[in-house]
Amino acid sequence: MAQARTALVIGGGIGGPIAAMALQKAGIESTVYEAYDGAADGVGGGLTVASNGQFALDAIDAADVVRDIGTPLAGIELRTWNGRTLGEFGTLPGLPASRFVWRSDLYRALYDEAARRGIRIRHGKRLVDATETGDAVTVVFADGTSAGADVLIGADGIRSTVRSLIDPQAPGPSYTGLISFGARVTGAGLPPTGGRMLMTFGKRAFFGHVVFDDGTTAWFANLPRREPMTLAEARAVPAEAWRTTLRDAFAGDRCPAVELLDRTDPADLIITGPSENMPVVPVWSRGRMVLTGDSAHAASSSSGQGASLAAESAVQLARCLRDRPYAEAFAAYERLRRERVEKIIAEAGRTNAGKAPGPVGRVVRDLLLPVVFKLSKPERTAWQYDHRIDWASPV
Repeated sequence: MAQARTALVIGGGIGGPIAAMALQKAGIESTVYEAYDGAADGVGGGLTVASNGQFALDAIDAADVVRDIGTPLAGIELRTWNGRTLGEFGTLPGLPASRFVWRSDLYRALYDEAARRGIRIRHGKRLVDATETGDAVTVVFADGTSAGADVLIGADGIRSTVRSLIDPQAPGPSYTGLISFGARVTGAGLPPTGGRMLMTFGKRAFFGHVVFDDGTTAWFANLPRREPMTLAEARAVPAEAWRTTLRDAFAGDRCPAVELLDRTDPADLIITGPSENMPVVPVWSRGRMVLTGDSAHAASSSSGQGASLAAESAVQLARCLRDRPYAEAFAAYERLRRERVEKIIAEAGRTNAGKAPGPVGRVVRDLLLPVVFKLSKPERTAWQYDHRIDWASPV
């Protein structure tokens, strides 16, 4: 069985360009196909690229893309609704600080870097089907065109079409019980937070914010909602109505949520919609098709690891395809990735549960968390953040 020399990458968001750059370094030519007609500039809120994500990008000489646009975060402080500190955690010794980036900036930077490296990104190519022959896989797009290559890589997100082609019985996304929002505010007049992200367990919702040295503030909110709501349904609600709902949710909490909401123009409110994850995707590959990034292991935003895990998986997949025939490569890739990503997703699930525990659960959480922080040792999280991929070593 010959090793792959060409690939089709489905999905032009964050994971797709990273996968294409990793494949290129592995000597595999690829084209990225994106369903939407245009680029996704200006779409999305803020996110962090953790040290492990930066290490993965370093392996393909792309970490400077994040360092150039990101702002270092010194750590995170958790607080109760009345302002009491529950615990703090910062960057582990010897590791680079996580970088805060706006998703739109990260998207554009990766897009431009892929183009600079000569990687083709085709828009308006919505995948509808894929068939395999003895020596290739051919895809058909909604516009009637087709393309073929040695392997097909699904980097098409949490609602992956490639995932359903690999396994028609594959599960869909799981709703975490939270609707998410965010915004960038200038001139709020708040003092800088010293590079720390301040997170508040409010009485009715969860709030996070960071104030940078230039006075720019980034904030996000997780609003508990029992009934699931699609992104389209969330965005159909007027932004002003959501802003009122959020103000009510944070009324009485000793954090700047209400002040920042008042300073947020409804037109600038980012409605990111339902927080979702994919707890377990049983089948990652079939034949010449394989999943990577959120299509295989979508962690909710509470993990702070979505982009970083996508980078790790893209690099490991390319490394496996570099050294092994595709069937062996896909099996090795899954062995390298599954346990790690599912453990991180499970931890994020526990974090989500702590954001909407109810009155009794809130009291218990606020009593236990300080004890947990006092007893926990920073090295216990090293497995998550001090994760490095040795690109040069053979698989």
